[in-house]
Amino acid sequence: MRKLLAELKEFPRKGDMVLLLLCLITSGFGIVVLASATNAEKFDGNTRYIIIQLLATLLGVGAYAVISSIDAEAMAEHRRELVIFNSFMLLLLIPFGVVRGGNKSWLDIPLLPFNIQPAEICKIAFIVIMASVMNSRQNRISSPISLMHMGLHLIFLVGLNMVLSRDMGVSLIFVFITIGMAFAGGVSILWFGLAAGVIIVAFPVLWQFLAGYQKDRILVLFDPSIDPYGQDARWHAVRSLKSLTGGGLTGQGLFNGTRTQGGLLYAQQTDYVFSSIGEELGFIGCVVVLLLELAIVARCIYVGMRTPNYMRRLICYGAACSMIFQVVINVGMCIGVMPVIGLTLPLVSYGGSSVISIYAMLGLVSGSYARPDHLSHERYVQPPRNALF
Repeated sequence: MRKLLAELKEFPRKGDMVLLLLCLITSGFGIVVLASATNAEKFDGNTRYIIIQLLATLLGVGAYAVISSIDAEAMAEHRRELVIFNSFMLLLLIPFGVVRGGNKSWLDIPLLPFNIQPAEICKIAFIVIMASVMNSRQNRISSPISLMHMGLHLIFLVGLNMVLSRDMGVSLIFVFITIGMAFAGGVSILWFGLAAGVIIVAFPVLWQFLAGYQKDRILVLFDPSIDPYGQDARWHAVRSLKSLTGGGLTGQGLFNGTRTQGGLLYAQQTDYVFSSIGEELGFIGCVVVLLLELAIVARCIYVGMRTPNYMRRLICYGAACSMIFQVVINVGMCIGVMPVIGLTLPLVSYGGSSVISIYAMLGLVSGSYARPDHLSHERYVQPPRNALF
């Protein structure tokens, strides 16, 4: 604890203040957009949403500073504990899980004034776990044993999350993080080709395990004969596109969007906030928010590129992959080229768990910036190579 407090004192000097500033600017933009999106009559007052988002941002900054002050190698030494922590968080869905949008992915714990999405928290530990596994096997990263070790961690977490919550969106984040880190970590391209082939062959089998609404969300992207009038499976997509394109170049103005202020846009404060931005701030507003998200991703990649330590570099790339996937899916969902899987636009969409977890995840990047390589006099106990976890 004493060492952590000492590191916290050094955070303003050592931490990545550029990344933090980019996050705060994006959060500020998001709070302004949220205030407008929740001004519609159906929200019965938007003060609650703004207060929660502000508090989440403040807590997120605190989480950013704390995580930044903890050495990633110290966290990696407790890989087994991190796996147990992730399992525990997801298992809490059994007694405390509540269903939203068809998924049981939120915790409603008594006495807590807000709900928690455990998979968002697991994402942070998962990046450290995967970086630790790859670091312990970096000299033979493309060997079948190394890939099996990485695959077991991924399959275990994704399988547990799907069984308990059926939340495909967050599960796919774990998959994309693993793919990105494996590619950046030097895994042979031949393995990616083989994995793609296996997925193609196994897809008909995996398809049978999807719920009906999940199948419809995918099929409407390829089959125009499904709900051609937008009354069922395409209902949300049609409204989203009308809002997104209704603002033209400069938009109809904050608090003036026809569909946004009329409450006609589904989940306009969360999943479809990008469509609300398009309607009220136009093409320019959409470009601004995308540039802000891109700047955060670029900063993560920059920190990773300047970090000589293999594990810390992978952590930076893992965080960047998570951000990229969420932005691509959320924006693609709003323009109708991606299935609706309920992923937020990072730091812009409403959601306390999402905001705090993203700041905490980016705190890992800040920690890599503060300590680009381990000090020669520090003791580092590498996880045993033959360990399952």
